[in-house]
Amino acid sequence: MADAEQVGWKRKLLLEVTAYWLNVLYLAGLFAVFTSYRRLILAQYNIGYANWGISLVKALVLAKVIMIGSAFRFGRSLESKPLIFLTLFQSVLFTVWVALFALVESTIRGLLHGKGLAGALDHLLADGPNEVVSKCLVVLVAFIPFFAFRELGRVLGKGVIWELFFRKGSVAEGSLPRRKSSA
Repeated sequence: MADAEQVGWKRKLLLEVTAYWLNVLYLAGLFAVFTSYRRLILAQYNIGYANWGISLVKALVLAKVIMIGSAFRFGRSLESKPLIFLTLFQSVLFTVWVALFALVESTIRGLLHGKGLAGALDHLLADGPNEVVSKCLVVLVAFIPFFAFRELGRVLGKGVIWELFFRKGSVAEGSLPRRKSSA
C-alpha cells in the first residue's frame, strides 16, 4: 500500500510539473510575440527595446499564479454550463488574478528598493493607465484559447486533444478516442 501511495504521489507531481511547464511554454511564446511586436513598433522611432528576459520571468511567475488560482478551483460551479461561459469566466477571473499579482509584485519591489508603498504605487502607475489596460486586455485575450483548450481537455478526457493534434494520419469521423464513462 505504501508503494501505491508513493507511485500516486510521484504521478501527481509529474502531472503538476508537466502542466506548469506547458503553461510556461504557452505564456513564454505569447510574451515573446508581444515583446517582438513592441520592439518592432519602437524600432520605427529608433528606440531600442529588448526585454526578452523579463518576458520569460513573467511567464515562469504567471504560470505559477495560474496553478495557484487553479488550486482554488475558480469557476468550477459553471462546469454544467456551456464551455464558453466557463472559458470566459476563467479568462476574466484569471486576468483580475494576474492584475492583483502585478500589484503585489510592484508593492514588494517598491518596499525592497526602500521606496515604500507610495513608491510602489508610483512604479505601477508609471506606465500610465493606457499601458495597464492594454496589458490586461492582452492577458485576457491570451487566456481565452488557453482556458478553452484546458476545458476541452477536461471534457474530452486526458490525452484526447494531444492525440487529435499530434497523432499521425488524418482524423476520420468516429475515430476520436472516447472518454470512459464514470457510470
